[in-house]
Amino acid sequence: MSEPLRIVGAHGSPYSRKLRAVLRYRRIPHVWIQQGSPESRGLARPKVALIPQLFFPGEDEARIDSTPLIRELEARHAGRAVVPGDPVVAFLDALLEDYADEWLTKAMFHYRWAFPPDIARAAAILPRWFRTDQPESGAVAAGEQFAKRQVDRLGVVGSNETTAPVIEESFRRLLGALDAHLTTSRFVMGGRPGASDFGLFGQLTQLVGFDPTPAALALETAPRVVAWTDVVDDLSGVEPRDDDWLRRDAIPESLGALLAEVGRVYAPFLLANADALARGAERVECTIAGRPWVQRPFPYQGKCLAALREARESLAPADRVAVDAQLAGTGCEALF
Repeated sequence: MSEPLRIVGAHGSPYSRKLRAVLRYRRIPHVWIQQGSPESRGLARPKVALIPQLFFPGEDEARIDSTPLIRELEARHAGRAVVPGDPVVAFLDALLEDYADEWLTKAMFHYRWAFPPDIARAAAILPRWFRTDQPESGAVAAGEQFAKRQVDRLGVVGSNETTAPVIEESFRRLLGALDAHLTTSRFVMGGRPGASDFGLFGQLTQLVGFDPTPAALALETAPRVVAWTDVVDDLSGVEPRDDDWLRRDAIPESLGALLAEVGRVYAPFLLANADALARGAERVECTIAGRPWVQRPFPYQGKCLAALREARESLAPADRVAVDAQLAGTGCEALF
């Protein structure tokens, strides 16, 4: 490579941490540019101002959205892949990655902006990450303004008095299921990490590594998950082998438990959200894990459901049968 990739991100952004960890693991030369830093000035901005933003060598366009960027990196760079070679295992990996990106992030946003200690920590630290040398008065004002804006946005991601118990119970179950899986498997997808490993890692950098309320819960109930999250941050020294992936004919029960959590909470939300979008409704209303759920429809997550269905349909018939067999009884089969 004539020059490294440039990634503009923030330590408090789970998707920034996800993508940077992929670049580290894959040993793709890159430079990290902190959002809001002097180095980020003058760079092209994407149409949608999200982070992380990735600039490929020789290109001035800012690219966004971690999932398709990971797939593009797979096409551009050989070796140390994070997408399993077996299409059946790759589909399960993609489903778990989508759950992490689109459902577990609800827990991340909820815990950060619904609990006073977490709000206080985020308001104090996040604006100072952007510029560590800004005047104190500016940092305090920025923290207050940012916290207010994010608290006001809780309803957008689905955090409210009705949904809080669903989110918190789901996070506890995820900690337990992931802890159990990691007891016998180095990574979610076996002896080497898949895209789902990095998706879960990104959200967990905040949930178990930054925000005090969920971090305390994780330390008490799943310290293995806390340690794993620290480890996944830089896997550049891992030497993966082709046979390190999970095999389609030997998917462990512990991975099935993770898929069951996807089916318990994310699948009914995706279906209700898609229905609300199709009807032009202003509210998503459904039952998740035996509790009521209500929020505004989320168009992007409608696209996620369509993408998952397209990915399943694109499988060869025998692979589709194998995927359906793995999903049977998890609740995920309702998506298809």
